Amino acid sequence: MDSNPNDPTYNPPPPEYIPPAPQPPPAAAGLTDNMAAALAYVTIIPAIIFLVLEPYNRSAFIRFHSIQCIAFSVVAFVLHFVAVIIPFIGILIISPLLFLLLLVVWIVCVIKASKGEWYKLPFIGDFAMAQAKA
Repeated sequence: MDSNPNDPTYNPPPPEYIPPAPQPPPAAAGLTDNMAAALAYVTIIPAIIFLVLEPYNRSAFIRFHSIQCIAFSVVAFVLHFVAVIIPFIGILIISPLLFLLLLVVWIVCVIKASKGEWYKLPFIGDFAMAQAKA
């Protein structure tokens, strides 16, 4: 609608008219499944939270990645513990290589989850899938 005063259909608003305030954009309803699944890998704390909180624990995708993160953390802890127990060679060679390997696996899991992929780690992924579907 043009506001041309020379137009015969022009009807200006009254002087006391206050235009409505612009509406803010609608608030996001929370995290997307992809973001929640990727965040589950940050530490085991978000993974546990996503398994407990109501909107997230209903998604099998988020449950799968949360359970896989917790299982991966347990396996990583055990492997590091064993590597440190092995004298000399374990501390100097095995432990740093194991750290790099686990770091790469962790980064791959975060990237795959953020893309929405059901990326299963060997052995751990089958366990996580069975638990998430249950």
